Amino acid sequence: MTDPVDVPSARNVVAALRAAGVDHAFTVPGESFLAVLDELHDEPAIRTIATRHENGAAFAAEAYAKLTRRPTACLATRAVGAANLAVGIHTALQDSSPVVALLGQVSTDARHREAFQEISLEQFLGATTKSTVEPADAAALGDITYAAARLAVDGRPGPSAVAFREDLLTTAVPPAAYDALVVPRPHPSPDDAAEALRLLREAERPLILAGMDVVASRSSARLVELAEREGVPIAAIWRRIDAVPNDHELYVGHPGLGVLPCVTETMRQADLWLVIGDRLDENTTAGYTLPLAGTDVVHVYLDAGRLEPRGRGRGILAGADAFIDALLEFGSAATDPGRDLDRLAWARERRAAWVRQSTPVARPVREGYVDQFAVHAVMRRLIPRGSVIVTDAGNFSSYASRYLPVHEEGTFVAPVSGAMGYAVPACLGAALARPDRLVVGTAGDGGFLMTANELQTAAREGVRFVLVVLDNGTYGTIRMHQERRYPGRPIATSLGTTDLAALARSLGVDGVAVGSTAEFEDAFTAALGSDRATVIVVPADPEQISAAMYDGELT
Repeated sequence: MTDPVDVPSARNVVAALRAAGVDHAFTVPGESFLAVLDELHDEPAIRTIATRHENGAAFAAEAYAKLTRRPTACLATRAVGAANLAVGIHTALQDSSPVVALLGQVSTDARHREAFQEISLEQFLGATTKSTVEPADAAALGDITYAAARLAVDGRPGPSAVAFREDLLTTAVPPAAYDALVVPRPHPSPDDAAEALRLLREAERPLILAGMDVVASRSSARLVELAEREGVPIAAIWRRIDAVPNDHELYVGHPGLGVLPCVTETMRQADLWLVIGDRLDENTTAGYTLPLAGTDVVHVYLDAGRLEPRGRGRGILAGADAFIDALLEFGSAATDPGRDLDRLAWARERRAAWVRQSTPVARPVREGYVDQFAVHAVMRRLIPRGSVIVTDAGNFSSYASRYLPVHEEGTFVAPVSGAMGYAVPACLGAALARPDRLVVGTAGDGGFLMTANELQTAAREGVRFVLVVLDNGTYGTIRMHQERRYPGRPIATSLGTTDLAALARSLGVDGVAVGSTAEFEDAFTAALGSDRATVIVVPADPEQISAAMYDGELT
């Protein structure tokens, strides 16, 4: 029996990615990892896509990973490429998306000499990943890549990174083989499950807050079953709107930036929060001012370091699916019938408030602009059920998150991190992840122009989506904060005008500018039936800067 012929270590890197379930890689190619690209050339299981900027590569990978829950690769070179990836990697961290960043590094003999584009990538990306490693042994590159992919999906998902010294990628090493990844799911102890159910049943106004792991584990239906059995309303964590069917009678909305008043009131009234499958982030908790004192919190999550129980509650390290199943296994509810009726009446009252406040009502705007409420009313009516909704970051997104309901897990994509420039590459990643679904995105002109170049990537790859750009010629969120804190003194937030529709057409997709709600409806209807990516540009009134500015009129 002969020994296996040695192979370039880059071949083991690609073998590890394939075994880990990576089937898409997004990159701006660089000379420091040519060997990896050469191995990807002969790997049919991994589709390698060249983006126009590393930021687009990272955002596309993050959106793809978010929807598939599989490790997804983005590749870039040395300091300059890593710096451009960094915003997308940070987004994967805050959004808990399993991204694997593979980075070229200078050769071993040039290391620590401030060589061309050199930086300590372990230090640079260490704070934005679960782990960043730069191996010094060529034979270990495949194993470390496999470990990085496993880490990205294990426990609370998130990004990991590996930096490859250029010379090590071409070093001959024994070939390696890897098993398919199997990710363990932590289960709650019987005592934890029993205590959580006891507190849930004793509460007068309990509220379930559903998050990322409900979506990732496809547990929405079982969660709804639990909520129905116990008569408990459900809210979705910030930008996890697809954790619960929005048309279910127990769904009462979602907190976060631009939150509807009724949702904040529901969270304030609740005497118990049962938080399942996510962290209690700043936007969910209204700047950490909620829950109120006296509200018990039972917190179930995959990250022990982010468990935040309150009062009589407890922190439970468990997967959402295992926890929900454990509570359902306790059998039918057997609580106080009178309390149950009062609790259900409260849930119905909060649901009615949500339905009323989350229905768009057309508003007057100045001449030359199109009402954003009317635009979203059209989208709400015409978007096919089951479509994937994508939003960029910014004030404009309050319209989409309020008025475009979603009904299935894995159909809402938005940056928990609040990173602008997300929408175009995220639409690309979402359309590749869910080719069976229509993808509809919204963006402001500021964020759109940060990554509009990825429209050319979409055209080149034959990817279809519809992107609505609300163009008000300003960095709207910052302008809003300036007017609040320094009235009449805006600075550096006016952007002027750009023919965004013409730009879209120049990049190979359809671009349409509209001037009225009727024109928008015609353009949107046509885009839904197109087999090409389409950008629809809507002139938005800068004075209609946010849906939340009208909240004082809601009753």
